[in-house]
Amino acid sequence: MRILMIAPEPFFEPRGTPFSEYHRIRALLDLGHTVDLVTYPFGQAVSLAGLRVFRCLRPPLVRQVKIGPSLAKVPLDLALTLTVMRRALAERYDAIHSHEEGAAIGIVLSALLGIPHVYDMHSSLPQQLSNFAYSRSRMLRWVFDRFERAAVRHSKVVIVICPELRRLVQALEPGVEPVLIENAPGADSGAAGTPAAARAAWGVGVSTPLVVYTGTFEAYQGLDLLFAAAALVRASRPDARFLLAGGRPDQVAAARGDALAAGVGDTLIFTGERPSTEIPAILAAADVLVSPRSRGTNTPLKIYQYLRSGRAIVATRLLTHTQVLDDTVAILTGVSPREFADGILAALADPAMAAAVGARAAELAATKYSYDAYLERTREVVARVTSAPRPQVAGGVA
Repeated sequence: MRILMIAPEPFFEPRGTPFSEYHRIRALLDLGHTVDLVTYPFGQAVSLAGLRVFRCLRPPLVRQVKIGPSLAKVPLDLALTLTVMRRALAERYDAIHSHEEGAAIGIVLSALLGIPHVYDMHSSLPQQLSNFAYSRSRMLRWVFDRFERAAVRHSKVVIVICPELRRLVQALEPGVEPVLIENAPGADSGAAGTPAAARAAWGVGVSTPLVVYTGTFEAYQGLDLLFAAAALVRASRPDARFLLAGGRPDQVAAARGDALAAGVGDTLIFTGERPSTEIPAILAAADVLVSPRSRGTNTPLKIYQYLRSGRAIVATRLLTHTQVLDDTVAILTGVSPREFADGILAALADPAMAAAVGARAAELAATKYSYDAYLERTREVVARVTSAPRPQVAGGVA
C-alpha cells in the first residue's frame, strides 16, 4: 500500500508519541509498504527507505510546541491540514493513517477520497486535559470527547497502545474491536556506548549504587514523588546516586530547584535529553530503574525499554504500570514517598533478588514484546485495511 500518514507532532523527537510513530513506520516499511508522512516543521531528520517526510509551514511566532494540548497546536494543525490536502491532490494513496488529533483531518479526507482511514490512538484526548492540567472546562472536554467518538466511529481500523485504551474504545463504540499494538518494537537499534562508559561520563563510580529514571519531565511523571523518595533513600544509603535522563533545559532547571528543596541536590544527576542511541547503555549502567508515574492510564514507553534492559524496575502500583508489570517482573509499590523509597532500598539491599526480577523482565520482553510480535500485529492492521468495508456502527454521524 501507499500510505498517507498524518503526525501532529515534531518528528522526530526522542519522546513517547514520535517514538511510536517511528516504529509504526518502520514496521510498515519492513512489510513492504511505503509511507508519506506529513508532520510539523520541527524535529530531527529521519532517513528510511520507503519513507518521505513532508513538513508543514511554520506559522509566524511559533518556534516550538510542547507535549500535550497547547494553543500553538491550533495554527500548526491548520498548516498541517493544508499540507495534507496538497499531498492528497498530488498523489494517489491506498489508505490514510492518522495519529492522535490528526484524525480530525484524516476522517474527513478519507470520506472525500473514498479510501480507508486508520486511527492511531496513543492516548485519550479528553484525559490529556487533566494529565497536563491544561483546562477544567467542561465544554472543552465535551468537544474532545465528541471528537474521540467520531474518530473511532469513522475509522476502518483503530490502533491502541495499551489495554486500557482498548477498553475505552470498546466502551465508546461496542461494535469496534481495536488492534492492540503496545509500544514495544523490539531491540533498540544503533545503540552506542557501554554501561561503564555511561557511568564514567556522568561521574558515577563503578561500585556506586545507581538509580536511573528516563523520560520526560512532565508533571504526570511523578518526579515530585521520586525526589521525596530519594531523600528517604539518602538517609539509609548516602552512597546511592539518582541519574535522570530527560527534560528540556527549563524543566531541568526547575527540577534542580525541586531537588535542592528536597535536600537531595547532591544525590541527583541531571543529564538533560539524550540521544536515543545512548539510552540502552544508561539503562544497563543502572542497579535500579524507576517509574514514579502518578497520573494517567497509558503504559509509559520507558517500561518496555526497562524490561529489555534486564534491570530491576521499581514502579508505582497503578494501572499505568500494572497493565504490563506484575510482582514477578517488577517491584511495585504504593504511591507514598516511604513506600517508593522502600522499593528502591529493597532492590539495592538484595542484588540477587533484583537480578532475578530483572531476568524475568528481560524474558517477558523477549517473548511477549518482541519485534516479531509487533510486526504480526501490524500485519493484522494491514489485513483489516484491505478487507471488506467495516459495517457501520449504529448511531449515525457523531
